[in-house]
Amino acid sequence: MKVILRRNHEKLGKVGQIIDVKDGFARNFLIPRQIAYYATPGSINALEEEKKLFEKKQAKEFQAAKKLGTDLETVSVTIPVKVGEEDKIFGSVTNQMIADALKAKGFDIDKRKIEIEEPIKALGIYTVNIKLHHDVTVPVKTWVVRE
Repeated sequence: MKVILRRNHEKLGKVGQIIDVKDGFARNFLIPRQIAYYATPGSINALEEEKKLFEKKQAKEFQAAKKLGTDLETVSVTIPVKVGEEDKIFGSVTNQMIADALKAKGFDIDKRKIEIEEPIKALGIYTVNIKLHHDVTVPVKTWVVRE
């Protein structure tokens, strides 16, 4: 079955592409979740209008992410943790802890957008990347200190 993608999909393609998928996948997953719609002659014409709207929306989101990124560049967060012998912390610093610290500073960032390269299991200063948009990634300095 041929469908037209309404949203970018990591494995299927980008907005506006006409792809061929199995009937059940299209009827039970893509179309109900409004990820795609049937590729009919009328929908192909409507695709052009939808592409224009999508590009405007993407440009607006990019500008908002860029503005938020410039605000976040100057921010550093402090995460107080309990430590044991030899300054070794119990567990590790999680995305949720960093998101809560950012929220306390006035930035509402989803924990899934925070990328920690390797687990933080010791006191110190770390750089954590926050992916605000697929083109905008901002490093945030994170201080892990004794509680």
